[in-house]
Amino acid sequence: MDLNLTEDQETIREVFAAFFDGETGPERARAAEPIGFDTAAWDRLLETGAPAMGVPEAAGGGGASLADLAVVAAEAGARIAPLPLVDHAVAARLLADLGDPSACDDGILAGTTIVGLAVRPAVDGVARVVPSGAVAHRVVALDGDRLVLDRPESAGAPDGPGAGHLPNHGCLPLAHRDLAGAEVLATGPDAVAAHARAVDEWRTLTAATLVGIARTSVDLGVAYVMEREQFGRPVGSFQAVQHLLADLPGLVDGAHLLAAKAAWAGDRASAGIDGVLDVDHNDVTDFPALAAMALVAAGEAATIASDRSLHVHGGYGFSEEYDVQLYYRRARALAYVLDDPARECRRLARMLPAPGAGRGAA
Repeated sequence: MDLNLTEDQETIREVFAAFFDGETGPERARAAEPIGFDTAAWDRLLETGAPAMGVPEAAGGGGASLADLAVVAAEAGARIAPLPLVDHAVAARLLADLGDPSACDDGILAGTTIVGLAVRPAVDGVARVVPSGAVAHRVVALDGDRLVLDRPESAGAPDGPGAGHLPNHGCLPLAHRDLAGAEVLATGPDAVAAHARAVDEWRTLTAATLVGIARTSVDLGVAYVMEREQFGRPVGSFQAVQHLLADLPGLVDGAHLLAAKAAWAGDRASAGIDGVLDVDHNDVTDFPALAAMALVAAGEAATIASDRSLHVHGGYGFSEEYDVQLYYRRARALAYVLDDPARECRRLARMLPAPGAGRGAA
């Protein structure tokens, strides 16, 4: 297993890093508040083909792997891009995998029709706290054992981005979506399994986004303490400040490793290769387990990194004109969109075999 970027992935990273540098970033994120969606940047993103890059070529997409998408998500996170790229990419892949050519139509492939994913099963016919629910034209959701696509007129977007928006400190486009009259795409165990896999892909790409947030949070903290002076010396020369930042690179690298491994495992699972879940021998290649691990680890890395970076900024860290507070708020919001990380940890614990259970395919 080699988790280093391939030559193609390095090219993808460079291209999208340049795009997000030019079209997004903290100032654009501020301008997009409180909805968390930059329509001008999204329109520019359509020109890159990014909305369909993860859809198989046979379905009209770019054929990019989950590992490729994780590279893009990390660069978007590093610049807190106010774009529903992760949700659209995952939902489009889900629709394309259903085998019905009409499910993933030209609008979805082009990105002119934004499609989102309800990461929680619906309750009483309502998909609650959909990550891109305030801006998506259509939303894929699991309602009982039915995989459904809501009606276009139920979306917030036709009434203007932000309709039904749930205010939140992270300024994410969260909203509930009514599934009344939704189109049924699939039913039964296959529908439940398809949705579960899409949510695991969402976990993986959100983890990559959080890694990007953590990475920039560290950079902001280091840059500030090297520049800010007290008593005639940079505050970064004080040991107490150094201790707050010294272990962050290792924390971020560990989260990056887990997110990359989860994406690798997801691509193997797509190819029909069974994963292994052997805690006794530290051999874990099972996609659902790694996706959960990655989300928890990346969420913790991003929250700790942004917290410490904010604190070494002193009182300035809480000021809106300093970028670190944007990363601080976004890290916490993304880490909790799916569920309380503590419950996600308990869910992961239930997935793991008891010690001594031995090796085996998950």
